[in-house]
Amino acid sequence: MERRSFLKNAGAGLAAGTLAAPAIAQSLPAVKWRCTSSFPKSLDTIHGGADVMANRVKALTDGKFQIQVFAPGEIAPALQALDVTQNGTVECCHTCSYYYVGKDKTFGFGTAVPFGMNARQMNAWIYYGGGQKLLDEFYASYNILSFPAGNTGVQMGGWFRKEVNTLADIKGLKIRIAGLGGAVYNALGAVPQQIGGPDIYPALEKGTIDAAEWVGPYDDEKLGFFKVAKHYYYPGWWEAGPVIHTFVNKQAFEKLPKPYQEALIAGCYEANVTMMAEYDHKNPASLGRLVSQGVKLHPYSPEIMNAAYKATLELYNDESNKNPAFKKIYTEWNKYLKQQNAWMSYAEAAMDGYMQKAK
Repeated sequence: MERRSFLKNAGAGLAAGTLAAPAIAQSLPAVKWRCTSSFPKSLDTIHGGADVMANRVKALTDGKFQIQVFAPGEIAPALQALDVTQNGTVECCHTCSYYYVGKDKTFGFGTAVPFGMNARQMNAWIYYGGGQKLLDEFYASYNILSFPAGNTGVQMGGWFRKEVNTLADIKGLKIRIAGLGGAVYNALGAVPQQIGGPDIYPALEKGTIDAAEWVGPYDDEKLGFFKVAKHYYYPGWWEAGPVIHTFVNKQAFEKLPKPYQEALIAGCYEANVTMMAEYDHKNPASLGRLVSQGVKLHPYSPEIMNAAYKATLELYNDESNKNPAFKKIYTEWNKYLKQQNAWMSYAEAAMDGYMQKAK
């Protein structure tokens, strides 16, 4: 399948789909899939990415190909979405690749790794920079195909019961954090916890954990973290541009008629584009409401940022020395990151920096 050529025509395809679909679908079978999500229904933007995908598939096939989206726990727990897709219990899932770094740290690259690419850079790498090919080669051993289906943009750095200004404040800290950010926090002396979205608030409320990160103001406000932790840190240096994926069981995808395959790709593509725009729209107002309710914003101190960056580079080096799959992706990913950052330092970063000072 030529994903690149398909994506070049995605805009035209989406516009024409409602006209072409009925004639195409008349000769094709009715297909019903199940998609398990890792995100609670209350988070309408991130959970809603799966709905955007499913609704577009239904529209493009005149209702002949339908995907029913299930919340965590209805079919599988939030952090087992990959497993039930891999074994064929469901045909697909909507989740984050880095939730599965316990299986292999290479899973981190599919979503986000510390001090990595922002959302635009991730799209460039995946769609045009060879990232999709590298990821698919890795995911093949897990019997899945991957399609970007959302992005939150740079996330916030988490909610803390007490201020954390020095490395001494990090020692022994129990923090909910996903992906390789947890490994870096562990290197700094913290005790990372991987907890699914629906279970974070109770753990923070009960004191089972001292801090938690999730996404950003809009989702964090909905989950109520500000009620039990008032210190809100930034930036989420471990999640500069986290991709949410639709993982698809390989055999299930291969059984689909070609038009249905392309409808699924189009649905994921739409979810990827619209989720980022929706978060950019919703986060500013939510942050204002949080601050008005007594939330205190803090930047991570240079001491913590520099130590985290150093620990990150050590992690990448150590994992590359013992994990060929990690090394293969990291080598190409790192080259691309350097090129992107060099370019954006002249364009995006320079312009953004000026505008933020000129406000």
